[in-house]
Amino acid sequence: MTNSKMNKERASQIAYFLLRVVSGLLFLQAGGLILFGWFGGMPGGAKLHLMSQTGIGGILEFFGGIAILLGLGVRPVAFVLSGTMAVAYWQFHAPNGMWPVQNEGQQAVLFCFIFLYLAAQGGGEWSLDALIRRRREDAPNAVWAKNS
Repeated sequence: MTNSKMNKERASQIAYFLLRVVSGLLFLQAGGLILFGWFGGMPGGAKLHLMSQTGIGGILEFFGGIAILLGLGVRPVAFVLSGTMAVAYWQFHAPNGMWPVQNEGQQAVLFCFIFLYLAAQGGGEWSLDALIRRRREDAPNAVWAKNS
């Protein structure tokens, strides 16, 4: 592999890692706002009902954001979060105007497609998913070497 191709691959890994970590961090903050009242709490001082749609959304955002940040179960978690953001857009934003810039749905659309991309790509090389995969691949070799 040429040096420039290795540099491009490394840059892609770093960019993907940053996309995943920052997206997870932003999402867990949104969940923290709902669940724990972080950053001033919910708009208008709304009270949390945990088993409401907002409460369940907060749980998905907070714990899903942590999973995405750490790179744990990225494919299924990101797929669920992508769907959550699609529902949020169509239910809460779309009725307020045709375009996301009109209905303040840009974040929901962007998160929806970022999470869809993460679901397709997985956790990447720098994730707990990759660490677990490497350990599973090394475990049979370690047992074989020990028994030899």
